[in-house]
Amino acid sequence: MPELTKKYKYDIIHADMAERSEEHCLAPHAHGERGESMILSIGEILADMVGGSEGDSLALHAYCGGAPFNCAVNAKQAGAKVGFLGRVGDDPVGRFLKSYARRAQFDYLEIQTDEVRSTTLAFVTLTDGERDFSFNRHDTADYHIDLSHMDFAAFADLHIVHLGSLMLSEEEGRALAHEIVKRTRKTGAKLSFDVNFRKDIYADFEDALRAYRPFVAEADILKFSEDELAEFTGIADMDQAVMSLNKPDSLVVVTLGKRGCAYYYRGLHGVMPPAPDAGERVDTTGAGDAFFGALLAHIDGRELTKENIECALMRANEAGARTICFKGAVRL
Repeated sequence: MPELTKKYKYDIIHADMAERSEEHCLAPHAHGERGESMILSIGEILADMVGGSEGDSLALHAYCGGAPFNCAVNAKQAGAKVGFLGRVGDDPVGRFLKSYARRAQFDYLEIQTDEVRSTTLAFVTLTDGERDFSFNRHDTADYHIDLSHMDFAAFADLHIVHLGSLMLSEEEGRALAHEIVKRTRKTGAKLSFDVNFRKDIYADFEDALRAYRPFVAEADILKFSEDELAEFTGIADMDQAVMSLNKPDSLVVVTLGKRGCAYYYRGLHGVMPPAPDAGERVDTTGAGDAFFGALLAHIDGRELTKENIECALMRANEAGARTICFKGAVRL
């Protein structure tokens, strides 16, 4: 594992973007404005159990979450045409999640009910807005999505398929992910992948790397955090780490926390400044998902020019900044 003290190159920051008027950037799409492209997000929808000690008890509140679901919600809220496919258990939490998800008004929504397995839970503790996760998912529903009836070609306007990463920790989930990639390639859609490198749910670090590598290699649109990139590649320098991925024709985005984000695509490279604070920092859960959902919405159906990428990243930074101002990953 690399030393995480990084010496990034900020000489290529596009200062003009920090000063660029918003009117020159991408406006959020009105519903149905494009009608020619769609984002389909597949993966976990789960309950984020958020809380802490209260006297002699532990008080937890269930919030709707799951990275691919959060991503889909934010893409929809940014005006994209969006579908979501996930799976929950036949239990009170699963029924709550299905009911809540309908509020998102997706263009396509399928949340399957597993009559045998329970709904996946993520226990989240917050300290000064920063979160710590632990999962309850022993043979839970999230990675048992049934694709047998699904025909990706039926979505005539499918442009991006977004793949969740939580499923990769299980053999059945990896098989599911490979099938999603196969079907995505068959339709000619782009594959989007947010690494969310959760090595703690694997047997060891090498086991996690083996699970993630095939999907990092396949992705056309790829997101890492700066720490994830360094851990995954074993290289502390960001530029060298991205080069080691050998993905010059893919859009690679690296989130830098309070310092904004960086991107790499076909010789284009830039570091985007963070969005202004949107309010009091309450909960960082879902901030990266909000960022990526907004990014996908603003590049969907558009040519990946320098201006379009940077404008989309500006909107993505704004979405991430708004999300940390409320508790829970999404607000519907």
